Amino acid sequence: MKLNALLGSRPLRYAAATLILASACGSALIVSSRSGQAVSAFPALSVQGINGNHAGGPEAQIFRTVNEVSNKRLDVAITEIDKVIDTYPNFRLAHLIKGDLLLARAHPITTVGNAPGAPSDRLEDLRDEARARLARIQQQRPVDLVPRYLVQMQPEQRHALVVDTAKSTLYVFENHGGEARYVADYYITIGKNGMDKAKEGDKKTPLGVYHVTGNIPREKLHATYGKASELYGIGALPISYPNEWDRRQGREGNGIWLHGVPFDTYSRPPRASDGCVALTNEDFEVIAKYAKVGVTPVIITNGVEWASADAAKALRADIAQSIESWRRDWESLDTGKYLAHYAASFSTGKADLAQWSEQKHKVNAGKTWIKLKLDQVSVFTYPGRDDLAVVTFDQDYASSNLSNQMRKRQYWIREGGAWRILYEGAA
Repeated sequence: MKLNALLGSRPLRYAAATLILASACGSALIVSSRSGQAVSAFPALSVQGINGNHAGGPEAQIFRTVNEVSNKRLDVAITEIDKVIDTYPNFRLAHLIKGDLLLARAHPITTVGNAPGAPSDRLEDLRDEARARLARIQQQRPVDLVPRYLVQMQPEQRHALVVDTAKSTLYVFENHGGEARYVADYYITIGKNGMDKAKEGDKKTPLGVYHVTGNIPREKLHATYGKASELYGIGALPISYPNEWDRRQGREGNGIWLHGVPFDTYSRPPRASDGCVALTNEDFEVIAKYAKVGVTPVIITNGVEWASADAAKALRADIAQSIESWRRDWESLDTGKYLAHYAASFSTGKADLAQWSEQKHKVNAGKTWIKLKLDQVSVFTYPGRDDLAVVTFDQDYASSNLSNQMRKRQYWIREGGAWRILYEGAA
């Protein structure tokens, strides 16, 4: 059975009442409620191997409930789901599962969410959430790999957030000497219409490399938006959509946040926001502690591409060599060599390569020396592409007639086997 057909697709016709729950790996679990014995059951799901923040979280508890169903212990399954409800009283999915467990004592049910008269769209939302949450347990990240996007984190970037829209998951990675180490992951909600935002109001979540640009607590949300602020729950972290690459691609819209959920629910279905990334309020509070405004990267991708630490190290060295060569050639006052580091399609958003070249020739002609120092360098490759990297650094520029310091961002593209600058501007 395919993943998108889980959580009830075929009606069952048994004399005894039955319950269906589905694991993320596709096995339907069928239990007779009248006798407590299984009419039919596939092999029991294993809860071994659940680790990290999953071990004591709601997903693990739901997983244990499903496991007890597969082990023919319906009463114990009810006890397990009661534990979830006691801990998370507003968890609608847990209430739905308990309702099915209780209904199974009385009459046959054909799918998860068999309550008569219940809105079909809401039930399908909860089925989607069950699929997503169980998949997170069954398909955990490869423990020896890291997201290939996290090439180099600068010292101030203590954490990086990687959002996988395909798996309804936000991963937190910690900076260890510029390299990423896994910390935890959390269930998330994305836009109603999926991902790859292109225009205002399309209710899609963007894909790309972004940074946290603000931290809005609940009190400020209420003061600004009034009753409408209840949608965002405990707080919000705005991110930098649209970024420089989005604008180059003609992508529009704004107001993309990481935020909480309304206080009358524990969580929302996998696709329920207007394009933002929503977490449970308790998870958002944890994430907000990791986030530093203007510093913490938020990388949003549709399916994380994982890589070994050695592969990340090799890519880091390759890009670092290109950056250093660009720095040296700028210092050399050899404007031709310096400009060779720029792609033919380079643009600052205001000037193309020809205009940039004319300006640099004119500026460098009036100088006798340049000294350039780069610090706090971060490098992130772009989701869905292995030829595009976002480089950010502190630039300390000094010359015979001008000195300045700035935070700079560049987009480097690999073409013809070499990395070249596609965009350059203030960060």
